[in-house]
Amino acid sequence: MVAMKLPCELIVTHILPTARGALAKELVNRHNMTQVQVAGLFGVTSAAVSQYLKGFRGGNAIIDRSEYRNDFYKMISKTADRVVAGEDVTEALCGICHFVKDCGLLRALYILEGYNGELGICMECPNLAIVYPRDC
Repeated sequence: MVAMKLPCELIVTHILPTARGALAKELVNRHNMTQVQVAGLFGVTSAAVSQYLKGFRGGNAIIDRSEYRNDFYKMISKTADRVVAGEDVTEALCGICHFVKDCGLLRALYILEGYNGELGICMECPNLAIVYPRDC
């Protein structure tokens, strides 16, 4: 049997925490947003943003060792600019996800993490929010 890892597993494990951490740093350091403002955008506490800024959350040695490192962080910088201009953070993170799939970083992460075999087929995300009825 061939080992298989789903793209979403790699994205949730490696990409999203790293992207959120790097995006938080960009928004605070380059765009002068407060930790409270970033927390509001991300839907987390200001303590969580503080952890991103201190490097306790986010960051990924596998991404930082990859040949895509510079492109990834350029994308984060552009994403921060778009968020400051009014783009929804969820849409911005979806853009990072698409970038990671399209540029080859996702496959590189798969290999750098030591997996062999196939990377599972990725379904296109519907980019829809899940709305729960009030009686849940």
